[in-house]
Amino acid sequence: MDTPTEFESIVTAHYEPLYRFALSLAKCQSRACDLTQETFLIFAQKGAGIRDRSKIKSWLFTTLRREFLGERRHETRFPHEEVGEVEHELPTLTPDMAAQLDAADLVASLQELDEDFRMPLTLFYLEDVSYREIAEILEIPIGTVMSRLSRGKTLLRKSLEKSRLKAQSNLQNRPLSA
Repeated sequence: MDTPTEFESIVTAHYEPLYRFALSLAKCQSRACDLTQETFLIFAQKGAGIRDRSKIKSWLFTTLRREFLGERRHETRFPHEEVGEVEHELPTLTPDMAAQLDAADLVASLQELDEDFRMPLTLFYLEDVSYREIAEILEIPIGTVMSRLSRGKTLLRKSLEKSRLKAQSNLQNRPLSA
């Protein structure tokens, strides 16, 4: 936008209709507010690219709709669930299991993984690289990064459990020395 006053006049003119549209989509006041604010944030960032000022209204509504659909896709793929409802699905970790895990076991188990899973896990957890950066480094879509991290964690967890059981078995079968 050319000036802050121009931006304010656009917000004033379109806020209520956008909010009503967001409310009709989201069916929740707080989400409608968030969608409307997000739409104006995007407009503040990209609105200067709109050449034909008569298309601002349709641009805002289209942007709001896209944001809503994007949120909906995300919620479908990653549903929010209360911990109490899915507690039985969480892996159990006893204090003695945690104490038995050490860095050498972790690195050994990590090295056993296929590189498709090892690389994202290493970059994310050991090098503190973001999903987006991992996607760029590995030249794969960000969704693939997320699925490989998820699958990789599952494989790593299984490998560590196998190592722990093997270590326990070795300890139990070791002859007692006098």
